[in-house]
Amino acid sequence: MKLVYGIKDKPKFPQLLIFAFQQVLAILAATIAVPTIIGNGMSQSAALFGAGIGTLVYQLFTKFRSPVYLGSSFAFLGSMFAAFGGAVSSSAGHAGLIIGAVFAGLVYVVIAIVIKLVGVKWINKLMPAAVIGPTVAIIGLSLAGNAIGDLTKGKVMVESVAQIIDNGQIVDQTSMVSGCSPYIALLCGLITLFAVMVFSVYGKKMAKLIPFVLGILVGYCAAAIFTVIGIYTDNVALQIIDFSVFKGLDVFAIPDFTFLKAVEGIKEIDGSFIATLAVAYVPVAFVVFAEHIADHKNLSTIIGSDLLEEPGLHRTLLGDGVGSMAGAVFGGCPNTTYGESVGCVAITRNASVITITCAAVMCIVISFFGPFVTFLASIPNCVMGGVCVALYGFIAVSGLKMVQKVDLGQSKNLFTVSVILIAGIGNLSVSFGKVTLTSIACALILGIITNLLLSHGKEE
Repeated sequence: MKLVYGIKDKPKFPQLLIFAFQQVLAILAATIAVPTIIGNGMSQSAALFGAGIGTLVYQLFTKFRSPVYLGSSFAFLGSMFAAFGGAVSSSAGHAGLIIGAVFAGLVYVVIAIVIKLVGVKWINKLMPAAVIGPTVAIIGLSLAGNAIGDLTKGKVMVESVAQIIDNGQIVDQTSMVSGCSPYIALLCGLITLFAVMVFSVYGKKMAKLIPFVLGILVGYCAAAIFTVIGIYTDNVALQIIDFSVFKGLDVFAIPDFTFLKAVEGIKEIDGSFIATLAVAYVPVAFVVFAEHIADHKNLSTIIGSDLLEEPGLHRTLLGDGVGSMAGAVFGGCPNTTYGESVGCVAITRNASVITITCAAVMCIVISFFGPFVTFLASIPNCVMGGVCVALYGFIAVSGLKMVQKVDLGQSKNLFTVSVILIAGIGNLSVSFGKVTLTSIACALILGIITNLLLSHGKEE
């Protein structure tokens, strides 16, 4: 694929700001979703700030040669819940988030040192295209459910009462669900998706390079029109955007940084809690390490340069690990390279590292402006779902393109690819206490074992 902007290219400043904002939009939903899921006083703004800091650290370690953004990692959700579950107070839980991220980051540092000493050839043998290709495809396919689920959801929430049977008794259980019609939300999501595709394929000059920004604007406008009509007709089914979140906002506000909340909890940390954190974070770091390699292999294919060789896997791991630690100090969330960012590079063909760096700085700056963060957070699920259909699809297709280079006439390759695809799509996951091997990790491990087992056999 021919790039419009290569790694070292520098777009003009006005264009650079728009390209960077597009990257921000691509990583936004997932980055702020993690602190929202964890709760316990975690801040979306702080997570955004932490992701920006983590990305800058990553860029420094990789000598500004790897065009990918770091954001909050979903793989550590269980670990973060364990940090609060094993803490005696909320402040101790926030301290636990930082300590746990340090444990995870140190795993990366140790692996990076080993790779620096022995090289990366063993990784290429352990994870050839027959293993990495379908694994990358699974990364995209595993996110498909999230994208499709969001397509029918809005931001306005209403109470829903459901009757469930508990010990033979009918019990009413209330919950908050999207109030808009799923068909109206789906329409807005599809408008967004088709806008992204039209701008990407038929757009001229600048429009072709920012299909996500334009697509989201088109989808947001469509959702806003339905919402205004719904408000004036008192019809909740048409209300997609929750405009009430803009009331009473401070223009400027310092994010609730994790380290500020953790200071009081340091004195409550004991050996038992530290051991709990180590068990919760360290094994997951090895799982994310495998995904780190898959992301960088995929990105290498897109930009036409092997990132495992230059700047080197040891540098990308150090950047990811130390960046994750730095990000957690501010936002509480360990960071990881984002497939959404890789997908954005693939679709726009903009691999300029300065764009990623500018996006990181932009996230840091906007985290202090309440109305802007709220505006970004107000983008309806259905609109982001439309964008993510394209983003996640491109990740999956990137992996399948790698498989094209694999000789599936060889039985070992055929079995390896088959095992990974079925295990990943089938959502195979294994839990060991508080540690869960995700479907991607399980598929990758099975693929590696299959490939190694059959590599020494005779081909039919």
